[in-house]
Amino acid sequence: MKRVLMKELGSYLEQEVLVKGWVYRIRRLSQVTFLILRDRTGMVQVVVDPDLIADVHLTTESVVEIQGSVKPEPRSRVGYELVAGRIEVLSLAENLPININGAELNVPLDIALDNRVLSLRHTKINPIFKIQAALVQAFQDFLNQEGFVQVFTPKIVASGTEGGTELFAMEYFGEEAYLAQSPQFYKQMLVGSGFERVYEVGQVYRAEKHATSRHLNEYVSLDLEMGFIESEHDIMNLQNQLLASMFSAVQANCSNELEILGVTLPEIPKIPKIPLSEALEILRKECGKIHEEADLDPEGERLLSQYVLEHTGGEFIFVTDYPWEKRPMYTMPKGGGVTGSFDLLFRGLEITTGGQRIHDYELLVANMRKKGLNPNDFSSYLSNFTIGMPPHGGLAIGLERLTAQIIGLGNIREACLFPRDRHRLTP
Repeated sequence: MKRVLMKELGSYLEQEVLVKGWVYRIRRLSQVTFLILRDRTGMVQVVVDPDLIADVHLTTESVVEIQGSVKPEPRSRVGYELVAGRIEVLSLAENLPININGAELNVPLDIALDNRVLSLRHTKINPIFKIQAALVQAFQDFLNQEGFVQVFTPKIVASGTEGGTELFAMEYFGEEAYLAQSPQFYKQMLVGSGFERVYEVGQVYRAEKHATSRHLNEYVSLDLEMGFIESEHDIMNLQNQLLASMFSAVQANCSNELEILGVTLPEIPKIPKIPLSEALEILRKECGKIHEEADLDPEGERLLSQYVLEHTGGEFIFVTDYPWEKRPMYTMPKGGGVTGSFDLLFRGLEITTGGQRIHDYELLVANMRKKGLNPNDFSSYLSNFTIGMPPHGGLAIGLERLTAQIIGLGNIREACLFPRDRHRLTP
C-alpha cells in the first residue's frame, strides 16, 4: 500500500490508508489510546484499541507505520482522525535527552544545538528552516527571471578577497590555501566572462574569534553580481525588487509556518537611502550617539533603524556612501573620500553589503597599493581586468541574518541548521 501524507488524509475519508511518521504524543485511557502522529506535512490523531498495542513498546518520537481508516471527527482540528488497524514500530526512540513535545522548546540554546537532530523536530523549530528554504528558492526564481545565471565558485582559494585577513588557512598539496571568505573575485570574473549577470548560494568562511549573537564562522551567502550598471543605485533598486518578490513568495508558500511562529512579514515599498554621514548626524542629534569612526556599530544600526521606523514606518534603510577606508580594495571610489557602496539594515541589523566595483585595471591596481596590498598577490584576479571588464556591481545577503530578522530570533545560531562558531564543531 502506498504511503499517504498527513496533509492528504482529508481526501481519503472512509478509506483505508497507510501513514508513517513520528509519535508526537501518547494518551492512554482505559478503553482507548490516542496517538498524535507527525510527518513532514503535519499531524493527525490516531485512535488505537489498547489490545492492538498490548505487546508493542511504544514511546514518543519512535518512528512507526500505521494502517487504518480515515474517519470524520468534527471535534478534531482537521475534521477527521485515523482509526488504527495495524501498528508497526520501525525505529524505537528511548532515553530522549530533551523534551521536544511541549509548546515551546524550554532548553538553553547550547543544549538544543547539542541535540540538533532532535530539537529540529520541534513544531516551532522546524518551520524556521522551511521559511529559510523558501527564501532561497524565491531568491533563485527572481534572479532567473531577471536573466541571471546560477554559478558555483571554489571554496578553496589561493588568497582572500580582502587582503588575506580573517581567513582559515589550510594545507593544499604542499601549498598554502584558504577557505573562501566570499565568492567576490569569482563573481566579478564571471561577469567579465560574458555571463553579465550571475548569482550564487553558498557557504563562506570568516576566521573571526567573535562570540556574538549576530556572527557565524560559516554561513550561507546569497550573492549576486551584474554588469553594465550605471552606479550602485542600480544594485539597490534591484535588491528592493528582489526582497519584495522574496517576501511575497514566502507569504504565499509558507503561510502555515508563518502562522505557527506568529510572524508577520513587513511591507517592502521603495526603501529609502541615506548617506552614512547623514545617518551619523541623525544619531548624534536625535539619539546622542557619537561614533568615533565613520561607521555604524551594532547599537548605531539599531538606533538608526528605530529612528527610520518611527519617522517613516519602514523597517528597511539603505545606508550609502561609506568611506574609502571602510571598504575593500575593489570598491568603486566616488570622490570626496567616499565609495559607491551601501549596507542594507533590516530591523536594526545589517543584512546586506554591496556596491559598484572597480572595472578599470589601472584604478584597481592603484587602489590596491593605497590599501597597502601587493598587486602581485592578486595577479590571477587582476589579469581579468586587462581583457575587457564592464562596469559592474553586486551584493551579498547573509541568509541566516535575514532569516533571524524575519522571524525575530534572538541569536543567529537559531537560524542555522548546524552552526559553526569558535566553540562548536559538532554535530
